[in-house]
Amino acid sequence: MAIYDRLSAQDRSFLDLEGPSIHMHVAGAFLFERGSMSTPQGGVDIDAICDYVEARLHRIPRYRQRLAWIPIEAHPVWVDDDRFNIRYHVRHAALPAPGDDRQLKRLCARILSQQLDRRRPLWEMWVVEGLEHDRFALVCKTHHCMVDGISGVDLLAVLLGVTPEKEFEPGPAWYPNPAPSGFDLARDAVWRRVETPFVLARAALSALQKPEQALDQFRDALSGVGQALSSALSPAADTPLNRPIGPHRRFDWLGFDIAEVKRVKDRLGGTVNDVVLATVAGAVSRFLEQRGIPLRRQRELDFRAFCPVSVRSAAERGALGNRVSSIIARLPIAERDPTRRLGAVRTITADLKRSKQALGAEVLSSVSEWTAPTLATLAARLAFANRVSNLVVTNVPGPQIPLYLLGARMLESYPMVPLFESQGLGIALFSYAGGLYWGFNADWDQFPDLHDFVGAIDASFRELCEAADAVAA
Repeated sequence: MAIYDRLSAQDRSFLDLEGPSIHMHVAGAFLFERGSMSTPQGGVDIDAICDYVEARLHRIPRYRQRLAWIPIEAHPVWVDDDRFNIRYHVRHAALPAPGDDRQLKRLCARILSQQLDRRRPLWEMWVVEGLEHDRFALVCKTHHCMVDGISGVDLLAVLLGVTPEKEFEPGPAWYPNPAPSGFDLARDAVWRRVETPFVLARAALSALQKPEQALDQFRDALSGVGQALSSALSPAADTPLNRPIGPHRRFDWLGFDIAEVKRVKDRLGGTVNDVVLATVAGAVSRFLEQRGIPLRRQRELDFRAFCPVSVRSAAERGALGNRVSSIIARLPIAERDPTRRLGAVRTITADLKRSKQALGAEVLSSVSEWTAPTLATLAARLAFANRVSNLVVTNVPGPQIPLYLLGARMLESYPMVPLFESQGLGIALFSYAGGLYWGFNADWDQFPDLHDFVGAIDASFRELCEAADAVAA
């Protein structure tokens, strides 16, 4: 029997947003001890990694599926790929030994600059050997229509273990399900349209049974939609970070001890996310000054960060696809004092938590699901074309225990968030085993000085650390 899964409106939007210069994949660079994965020649056992990944794919079946399209409606669905080949997806590369982090970052940037082939399952895993200090790297790339940040963390739990064991059981035999015919897809699409009014009627009937609760939810939803549209229709400041982007990328990274971050928030107040946004605000201020925008002019700038927010419930953990909303935070870039800057961020984020902005974005996505799936795409295009924000900042919590790939311990994990129209810089963070790892994805032409921004992040965070030490003294 033919089996397929329909992409949600939000998942589809990440396909529709993609273009020659906008690559809608998420990625990460994961550094490992070579350890038990070494070959006698000093390389990495790529055959073992291929076999292991293939043995785990039964737990993430989406990774053996490709896109197909419903006739006339042109909506995408997932079908099993009857030509699946693990060797196409798990790839082997090497740096001239001994390769350093700078060379690895350049290779990561080249990999990030290449779009995924939509005729195949939308993921790649590059095994990179030749690194100094007896290390190797995995550079993993997955289309955003398949995963968001939280489901990406769930995938780590599938591929990585908590114990350094190299032996593994082969996976069950896999046989692809038959792909549906065009007639099957068109028939099911028609039936879905027919039953939609009945689904909405049942929802309305359920609401009438609890009218006060339904009215409160409606008011919250309406308020949230209004706040979301207000942010989308009023442009953020025009800055040197917001020029049309090209197809090529730079990638850089930085790591902090998460205990230091928590020490700052414990002494100065707020959350880890507040410390992150205050650090970004201070770095942006330094960077804009280097680009010729002095502090007095920065006070006039409405500089905003686009912050994805997971709306994935506990019951949805482990499921692929996107369950994400967003908030738009105005950053106090003109505040030079680190303590006051963190205080301003705390006020901003507290106001956003009380607001319904994230709910509004979720409501728009739900409306798109039951009306026109392209509505989510049009809303996103309008928002980014109208410069809803200046950059993306996303922070995903990860496991705080060491993880292993066939006995090789993962040392560091640097994430990557895609760039949107006229956003030349994206910042992603991932916490793992006592570290907070920053990944910086940037347009090649706009950011020849990306390393200066990374240095500004470090300097901004050190200011916060010094302020926290002063409080304790």
